[in-house]
Amino acid sequence: MVVLLVIVLVLVAGVVAVYWWQRPMLLTGTGYAAHNACAVTEVGGREDPAADLPPNPLVPYLRYATDDGETTGSLLGVLAAQHAWYTDGFGCTLDGERPDLGTATPVISDGNPFTNAATPIADPALDAAVAHAFGDDLPPSVAESLGTRAVVIAKGGVLVAERYAEGFDATTPQLGWSMSKSATELMTGMLVQQGVVSLDDDHLRPEWTDERADITVEQLLRMTSGLQWDETYDLGTPITQMLYGERDMGAYVAGLPLESTPGTVQEYSSGSTTLLCSVLAERTGLGADLPRQQLLAPLGLSSGIFEPDAAGTPVCSSYLWATPRDWTALGQFALQNGEWNGEQLLPVDWMEQTLTVADVTTTDDPGYGMAWRINVMPDGSLRWPNLPPDTFYASGHDGQKVIVVPSEDLVVTRLGFTPEADDEPSEVQLVADAIAALG
Repeated sequence: MVVLLVIVLVLVAGVVAVYWWQRPMLLTGTGYAAHNACAVTEVGGREDPAADLPPNPLVPYLRYATDDGETTGSLLGVLAAQHAWYTDGFGCTLDGERPDLGTATPVISDGNPFTNAATPIADPALDAAVAHAFGDDLPPSVAESLGTRAVVIAKGGVLVAERYAEGFDATTPQLGWSMSKSATELMTGMLVQQGVVSLDDDHLRPEWTDERADITVEQLLRMTSGLQWDETYDLGTPITQMLYGERDMGAYVAGLPLESTPGTVQEYSSGSTTLLCSVLAERTGLGADLPRQQLLAPLGLSSGIFEPDAAGTPVCSSYLWATPRDWTALGQFALQNGEWNGEQLLPVDWMEQTLTVADVTTTDDPGYGMAWRINVMPDGSLRWPNLPPDTFYASGHDGQKVIVVPSEDLVVTRLGFTPEADDEPSEVQLVADAIAALG
């Protein structure tokens, strides 16, 4: 009997030890589940949060439950619980208790040409291009893995085509993931135009008394800060720790050491953009309301929700939700070089600087300018040979794209959930087909 008891105790101790060893990864999964379930239902207005969970061995064991604006994600309903809290105007925030984010500035759609625009008149050639992007010509299983949820096309500032998957429509906000970085870059340009900040500003954090004090706003936008980073979604990496383990994401990133001299190496980093927003939120004194006052309201992006962390820093790397029409409006704003309803909201040379690639010794993302990617690569070749050289675009996880072609006066938005399919060729083909259809 004593021996059996000892064996049981050893087994229990082993299970507990394994749990605590794996708890950081489990918290990543439960944090993702809690935030996703909260945002899909409360922000996206849908009832199928499981449809946005990526393939992962943990998924069958994840549980989530919502009560009075609090969504709890856990493993088997018991272990590694994480809590996401919904706040009107700010979306969902992970924290142990409800965060105090203040009052969200109202955003209305006045001045946004797409919000209430009429549904585009059917055009056979254009509709065929859109149908191909939805996989209508593919076997059902392949089309399902393609995962297209929305396509919106604007030519000359006018909607010419749009289509939505079942369960989605023109009023359904969708998460842009890293397209949030491109939106943040435009917001930064608007603050530069106002004289609030400069690309050359350094000494961005008071605790930076070493070489990190040399990091500039521009280097955070270009991913050349030199701060140690790993964008791999895995146990203990900076990106998962930032998104699912930190109340103050900006402070976490600011506390990382340098791994290269600022301005010399380009390394893709979601931390850089969220750190930048912590600086901008502090400098303006607007906190979580920063994007609403300085980006969403001026452009009339009434569907936009930029979710913050528990410290009130907008998670500018990843968490902007907006309808496909509002994502298209952001692309249109970039296409128009920052002119909106007769007012120049960006410096006149902002997009030129945005689409210029920095001279660095090494890069893990050739063709990355200031949070937008370009078609002409550093060696002169084209990323997408079947699209015009002046094409540039915003890109996000799971197949989100806003593609801008200035020479065609064209903006093409594609949103979806595509964790497995190689969707980029279909997006590029969509733009090429749209150009051909529009003559």
